[in-house]
Amino acid sequence: MSTIKSLILGSAAVIAASAGAQAADLPVKAKAVQYVKICSLYGAGFYYIPGTDTCIKLGGYVQADWNINAGNYGKPAWDEGGFRANGTGSRDSDYFTTRARVQLNIDTRTATEYGVVRTYWSSNFEHSTGFGPSSGNLTMDYGFIQFAGFTLGKAVSGFQTPWGAYGANNNTSFLLGGYDNATGINQIAYTWQFGNGVSAQVGIEDNRVINRAQMLDTSITLTAAQAALALGQGAYPNSYGGNVSPDFVGNIRVDQAAFTAQLSGAVHNLHANYYANGASAATVETNGHPEDTWGFAISGGIQLKNLPTGPGDKLSLDATYADGAMKYLISGVTGNNFDHFSGGSGANYNSFAVMSLFDGIYGAGTKIEKTTGWGFRGAYVHNWTPNWESSLFGSYTRIDYNNNASDLYCARYAAQVVVGTPRANCNPDFAIWQIGTRTAWTPVRNLTFSGEVMYTNLDQSMSGTVVAAANTMGAFKPAGNYNYEDQGIWSGNLRVRRTW
Repeated sequence: MSTIKSLILGSAAVIAASAGAQAADLPVKAKAVQYVKICSLYGAGFYYIPGTDTCIKLGGYVQADWNINAGNYGKPAWDEGGFRANGTGSRDSDYFTTRARVQLNIDTRTATEYGVVRTYWSSNFEHSTGFGPSSGNLTMDYGFIQFAGFTLGKAVSGFQTPWGAYGANNNTSFLLGGYDNATGINQIAYTWQFGNGVSAQVGIEDNRVINRAQMLDTSITLTAAQAALALGQGAYPNSYGGNVSPDFVGNIRVDQAAFTAQLSGAVHNLHANYYANGASAATVETNGHPEDTWGFAISGGIQLKNLPTGPGDKLSLDATYADGAMKYLISGVTGNNFDHFSGGSGANYNSFAVMSLFDGIYGAGTKIEKTTGWGFRGAYVHNWTPNWESSLFGSYTRIDYNNNASDLYCARYAAQVVVGTPRANCNPDFAIWQIGTRTAWTPVRNLTFSGEVMYTNLDQSMSGTVVAAANTMGAFKPAGNYNYEDQGIWSGNLRVRRTW
């Protein structure tokens, strides 16, 4: 019996061992693998690039705009920096323009022994009826590297406040009176972080495209076509020389829960071309040139947050003064020439305002006379509900040409552009004031429908009546009397944006 029992137990052990071995050889269900791992170091939306320690975030938006009495980017019909001269109000002027834009941005960050290394890129693909080819265009707003406190590439200017011209409106480039660099500027900058929300930055920025207005050489003899453009649109030949120095920019900033405040400064080189020397109109090296001079701009701003009027309400204020650096005051994609025509009365065919923005003015053998100006902007946003908000915004900008600059400008203006205009009636100084409102509805997260309307007043200082020949006041304008008069312009924008 014991022999049989031993045999049975032994067989059972063999079977159990075999079964265990076979079970071990069977495939086991693998654990779920997180192929895209969330990176929580830098906020929502970041993921680790597989196989690396670099975090990446993709973002962007799709946007559709309908601009009323305005061009691309919402350029009102007084800004001649666009594709068409809409200020004349003739039948070639656009009553409205449209634009569809897709923006894509990529943000990458890697922790290193030197701190976070960051790269950022943002580009726009757009089709517009108000600027450039109808087939659309591609732009790069930002493209920069940040490393050990340095920013290198195309980034927001150190002069601009954190809210820029985006205090409460859609079309930031046309709220004047301060700096708007919404598309970035090529730069090398260094930022210090002192703690408790206090920081400072210094940098050098390439001013060639963004930060230069026009330079006027009054010794140039204008052609008939140039004289017509100067009379009707304020457009003169630009006598700036090459780019010989970057702008030097810096700021001090305080960021707190209740407010953000910033003080900014910039210096700007004015480098003129050669003198034309009167009737010869020949700009050659042997004519000589005025010596370079330096302009500057200063700005201070504050944004108040968490106002007692409601959650998310904010008030943004800034003021700017410029001397020979006028694009820190009227900036962004805003042009340098402004005009607008409206109906006349009596013997006058039209009334009109025409104004030009110059960093400086010089004549044969003179130095550069720098332009000065100042501006103020304010914007208030109120949230009615989590889905509805309204805003009120406005600005005032004043441009002043000193007596020497005015004499040079008016001598040329009276001698060639408007023959016989008395000096007493010629004054290139001007002011622009604006007021507008915007309402936005966000029915679901990251989808916003908005509409804004803005009124702009061109307060020019010229006076009297111009007797003009046909087409000298602008295309299609007949011969007749035109009188100088301040002009008011309404413009509007309707927008839908889906951000992701």
